Amino acid sequence: MTNDDHGDGTGTGLDWDAAAATFDDEPDHGLRDPEARRAWADRLRGWLPERPSDVLDLGCGTGSLSLLAAGQGHRVTGVDSSPPMVDLARAKLVGRDAAFLVGDAAAPPVGEERFDVVLVRHVLWALPEPGRVLRHWRELLRPGGRLVLVEGVWGTVTPVGIPADRLAALLAPLTGPVRVERLSGDARLWGKDVDDERYAVVAAVP
Repeated sequence: MTNDDHGDGTGTGLDWDAAAATFDDEPDHGLRDPEARRAWADRLRGWLPERPSDVLDLGCGTGSLSLLAAGQGHRVTGVDSSPPMVDLARAKLVGRDAAFLVGDAAAPPVGEERFDVVLVRHVLWALPEPGRVLRHWRELLRPGGRLVLVEGVWGTVTPVGIPADRLAALLAPLTGPVRVERLSGDARLWGKDVDDERYAVVAAVP
């Protein structure tokens, strides 16, 4: 397991409340480096709709991806199980078209609201019953919406994560064609060279 893993802490044994104060110190978390920020912004531009859309950022952490999405004109709702993380996200997006809720990424507290995009980074691998979770996330989408899932497999001795082919197989009965975008080779995203499996899948629903 690496420091790149956030999610909502489920199944990781990590205390995200305690980690909140230093979470953004990791290059791919805080995106403080202009090159890293540009790299993630460029990727998001390719994953999110061109028109202003409603984006649900699950396991949003301190809101770094939410901030990029809002900067591209989208309306963002972020959900994280850690109140300190949510507080930091709210502060980061003051004045933006964004709202943040404390809640479970697997069952976000959004009521009957539906979204154009469900955006999730490094969360699904840590949740039990990923197939069930994906079915619920699909139900949160409007017709023509899309799932944007950034995942990977970390570690060499005892790897953790979810391989791209497994995630694509889980999505196959729920969505249209699944596009897999490999991310390991882009060191700008991570602030370093990585040799493990990191990827994004973009899957539209009818």
